[in-house]
Amino acid sequence: MSVKVCDIGDDVRDALKKFRFRKNETNAALILKVDREKQRICVDELLEDVSVDELRENLPGHQPRFVVYSYRMEHGDGRVSFPMCFIYITPRDSQMELQIMYAGTKLALQKEADLTRVYEVRELEELTEEWLQEKLKK
Repeated sequence: MSVKVCDIGDDVRDALKKFRFRKNETNAALILKVDREKQRICVDELLEDVSVDELRENLPGHQPRFVVYSYRMEHGDGRVSFPMCFIYITPRDSQMELQIMYAGTKLALQKEADLTRVYEVRELEELTEEWLQEKLKK
């Protein structure tokens, strides 16, 4: 069985580019989902000034999502940085067909987003501020 890679339209490319080069000083998330009928990636939601906990509450518990997250990180020496990461959320109990569509599209979207910090979450409860900080320190 071949894995169907969903199309990534110009609207999503533009949203990714705009998100990457935004100048805000707060956490933000660009949530992307698969439109099963059209077999393409679409923007689900853009959340500004959103904590990791608020982000987790905004995500559906039984459906996969792709999240590009810009996180305000304060370092021990007083510097502040905004690492951006790509989080692939795929709950264990989501429909197999959807899991396959997301898995098949992950690499293409990751390449399009041009992000090297890539993390996978199987249960939304895993997505915490401590978890993210630990990942970003590596």
